[in-house]
Amino acid sequence: MRSSTPPEGGVSGRQTYVQILKSTAQIGGSSVVNIAFGIIRNKAIAVLLGPAGVGLMSLYSSIADLTQNLSGLGIQSSGVRQIAVAAGSGDENKIALTVTVLRRMSILLGLLGALLLAGLAGPISEFTFGNRQQSAGVALLAIAVFFRSVSAGQAALIQGMRRISDLARMGMLAAFFSTVISIPLVYLFQERGIVPSLVAMAVASVLTSWWYSRKVQISASPMTVAQMWPETAMLLKLGVAFMASGFLTVGATYAVRIIVMRQAGMEAAGMYQAAWALAGLYTGVILQALGADFYPRLTAVAQDNPECNRLVNEQAEISMLLAGPGVIATLTLAPLVMTIFYSAEFNAAANLLRWLCLGMMLRVVAWPMGFVVLAKGAQQIFFWTEVAAAIVHVGLAWLLVPVLGLNGSGAAFFVLYVWHSVLTYVIVRRISGFRWSATNLRLGIVFLPMVGAVFCAFSFLSFWPATSIGLAAVVLSGLYSLRSLLKFCPPHLLPAPIRRWVA
Repeated sequence: MRSSTPPEGGVSGRQTYVQILKSTAQIGGSSVVNIAFGIIRNKAIAVLLGPAGVGLMSLYSSIADLTQNLSGLGIQSSGVRQIAVAAGSGDENKIALTVTVLRRMSILLGLLGALLLAGLAGPISEFTFGNRQQSAGVALLAIAVFFRSVSAGQAALIQGMRRISDLARMGMLAAFFSTVISIPLVYLFQERGIVPSLVAMAVASVLTSWWYSRKVQISASPMTVAQMWPETAMLLKLGVAFMASGFLTVGATYAVRIIVMRQAGMEAAGMYQAAWALAGLYTGVILQALGADFYPRLTAVAQDNPECNRLVNEQAEISMLLAGPGVIATLTLAPLVMTIFYSAEFNAAANLLRWLCLGMMLRVVAWPMGFVVLAKGAQQIFFWTEVAAAIVHVGLAWLLVPVLGLNGSGAAFFVLYVWHSVLTYVIVRRISGFRWSATNLRLGIVFLPMVGAVFCAFSFLSFWPATSIGLAAVVLSGLYSLRSLLKFCPPHLLPAPIRRWVA
């Protein structure tokens, strides 16, 4: 297999890295804007409602996420794959068929999901909160589920066609309108405004996704049920595996939140939500870009193992270089980050945030490999891997939270990704002959011990010595990553002093 380092003077190698950086910058740039609006939204909710209110909102969000994943049957994710394949073939009729089926199924399944949630609002409220007092709120979430399902179908079209700029703009506008609408609702109605704010955010999402999806020109022609059925069956066949993955992932997080709430109360659930959101804040930018552009590119070459593995190594290299310094900075500045993004009431979750950061670093390493399984359409392997991961995550939380308290939920996530990273490598090695490149092995030797050292410093040293070690690690890792990333830029675009530094 070819090394992930671009060959000297190699145009194609350098162009691949530039494509990765370009797509990461586009999606990452929009994610930064989304994060900024998210900070404003989270800060307002934290100040207005406190940890208990944040915990309540996270549980409502989990219910909506679970329902959407279950009722959507994964067709939005499988739709990205099918549209990418159709677009790669250049067959306009095939593209039109896939898009039509995806849009109609998204509306139909959204309606079914909404009816399901409204009909089971009472039992769901009792299971989640221990009573039926929140039944009306759960039933109202059905509206959000419908709009989110429709929006996801429209976003799948944009992503599958690789309209990355439109996808980025769509996310930014949705984040802006969600913030502008949701904060006044929570301010005016306090906890009673949580569910209406989630509904308003879903409406903002569907309107922005409709605006951009309508720009995709699809040849319109009448289609019979007989014409649509084969494509519908394929979407559902592939989608079930995606649905299982999403349902198990969101379901595991939902279960962990319930374990935390029942062991330590609603405030602890709010602490967990705050730490979870912040741990994924920076890495989420990278992983979102990975899913938006890397997955369609990988799908197009999925049957070419050497090319597939080269893309994975290149994507993993860029991801580690981007993620490493940010994860180390979050580890080092955890209490400050909690105060800035939420409030001083959330400082008790600083150590939990550090545990979650360990897991997030491993997630960045594992995810590019995991996309190989998706791109090759290995549904059974994908399904059973996700089942095992959900069982391990919830089982570890069930064991560790009573012993370690809130930090036990973070330790469970870290151990999950130690196990999951090894398992994913073994699976991908078997189905595609994947091996880590020498460059990525070197990056792993640089970043993983550095992240572990900073974590251990805060576990065993007093605050200022640990902070000094952490800040030194941030500077060193940041310079190392910057120098490595600049090597992928065309030399003529760099000032002479920078060229000499990266040479």
